[in-house]
Amino acid sequence: MKDRKKLARSKRKKRVRSRVIGTSERPRLNVFRSLKHIYAQAIEDSTGKTLASASTLSSELKGNLRSPGNVEAAKKVGELIAKKCLENGIQKVVFDRSGYLYHGRIKALAEAARANGLIF
Repeated sequence: MKDRKKLARSKRKKRVRSRVIGTSERPRLNVFRSLKHIYAQAIEDSTGKTLASASTLSSELKGNLRSPGNVEAAKKVGELIAKKCLENGIQKVVFDRSGYLYHGRIKALAEAARANGLIF
């Protein structure tokens, strides 16, 4: 069961990444989730540099979360990544969900980022 789910996610990830490319004007907002934490990065693919990053392990959020692996934590990470991107002059991004289905924590992070000023 695990191998089948991993294979399906990797196929979705390859399919999405073949179309989604981050540029200097519109970096790619990449999301990764594990069982305990969630991570987000704004990446410029032409140079391979990370322009902004946020996660439940960030110093701004680490002590303030009751559980780092739930939807509320994902909302906080979405707010934080939007704040960091806007500080760096990034307003528009391309959303890369990394093969995860758009629901739950991924959806919460994306909607929180949109509500705090990111356009995608």
